Amino acid sequence: MAASRLPLVFGVLVTVLLSGLAQSASAGLDTNYGVGVWIWADTTHEQQLCRFWRGFEIPRDDRVVRAILMTTADNSYLLFLDGREIGRGGDWADITKYDVTPLLDPGDHVLAVEAFNDYDAAGLLAGLRVTLASGRTMEIGSDQTWKVVPLTEKGWDKMTRPGPAWSAAKVVGALGDKPWGTPRHVIRGSAVEPVRLRFWQMGWFQITLLSVCGMALIVCVRQTGKLAMHSQSQQMVRRERSRIARDIHDDLTARLTQLILLSEVVQSTLPPGSEPCVQVRRISEKARELSRSMNEIIWLVNSQRDTLRDFASFVCKYAETFLEPTSIRCRFDLEEEMPDTQFDLGVRRNLFLAVKESLNNTVRHSQASEVTLRIHRQEHNVVVAIEDNGKGFDPARADRERNGLSNLMKRAAEAQGVCQVISQPGAGCRVEFAIPLAASSQRHFHWLASRWKWRPIKAPTAVSTLRTRDLSVAP
Repeated sequence: MAASRLPLVFGVLVTVLLSGLAQSASAGLDTNYGVGVWIWADTTHEQQLCRFWRGFEIPRDDRVVRAILMTTADNSYLLFLDGREIGRGGDWADITKYDVTPLLDPGDHVLAVEAFNDYDAAGLLAGLRVTLASGRTMEIGSDQTWKVVPLTEKGWDKMTRPGPAWSAAKVVGALGDKPWGTPRHVIRGSAVEPVRLRFWQMGWFQITLLSVCGMALIVCVRQTGKLAMHSQSQQMVRRERSRIARDIHDDLTARLTQLILLSEVVQSTLPPGSEPCVQVRRISEKARELSRSMNEIIWLVNSQRDTLRDFASFVCKYAETFLEPTSIRCRFDLEEEMPDTQFDLGVRRNLFLAVKESLNNTVRHSQASEVTLRIHRQEHNVVVAIEDNGKGFDPARADRERNGLSNLMKRAAEAQGVCQVISQPGAGCRVEFAIPLAASSQRHFHWLASRWKWRPIKAPTAVSTLRTRDLSVAP
């Protein structure tokens, strides 16, 4: 009976001895190499990857003066401190020394090692010695207090508390035990410096930048929505203008034509020179004038005529018709290829009325024999000039109200342009209007230009080919 108990007693003694050996081995760091004992997982096999974790805390009321970290593994390792890789090695016989003093400040920290066993025996040696400003020394060596982390765990190298499924590391031998023996060399690892963040890498800056970008995005989306609504409303207005122009042309103009025809029929039945015949003739002339004015209104309202080319064509036709009863010869100086640039209703209305008033002033006051109407582009402006060879006048001494000069200035200003009158006695007169095309073709983006001080880029202006047409009209 006593003999049968001997193996059991012997096993208990061996267990107690090994436990005491492990405890004594983990009691402090080796004085020569600054490491603890060899540790590994419960099982060992070839091509095995193990993850080891050890948390520790630097006293909050103290400061780190020096911190040295020593490590090696059979066969290779990756070393992390607070989730940052600080070193790696591939020969267990060489212990690597890392100075991690700049990386440790008061608070919680994490040592993590990812070790790989190629074949045969496997183990990890590690040790951290921290000297504090208070004179105390902290020693953390590889022992059974380290945890083995499952390979499926995410973010394990930054966790300050172990997971519930993490198992304790197994002590597989003391420093100097076989099959390893005593390490050959202690080598110095690469210098480790704390990560120094620039101001644009700081959290406050990134949050501020994201906030600004978010606000800018909201403003852009809001303004884009407004622009889309404005564009849709403009399209609706254009369609309505086209409809109104058709209605005026098909209804009112047709009725005026009937009125003119009826007046001519009545006039033919009356005795020539009689008072009723004279009155009917006046009615017919007024109806014709009204018909011409109606055609002008139709042209202004019609959204299909909102182009620079249509404007130039209509103005030339008007000048030709207007000067036909006079003895004034008319010349047209136009670009060879007038573009279909968008010309808004408000702009072309003010510019047309200004040209109309200028031609009227020429006929009434200039005593000219020739008028030149020029329409061409100059950089980002459209320039319309009415020039005559009449008697001229002194603009400084002219009655602006009487000659309508103030109206010309106001209409040019309403079109976001300028009006310039150049004249002197005996040298004719030149009235020039310079209207920015951006006031018409880019009217949808005018709000953006006014807020951001935007100016269009000046593109090189091609040399314009001008066409001159001489129209001599008999009195």
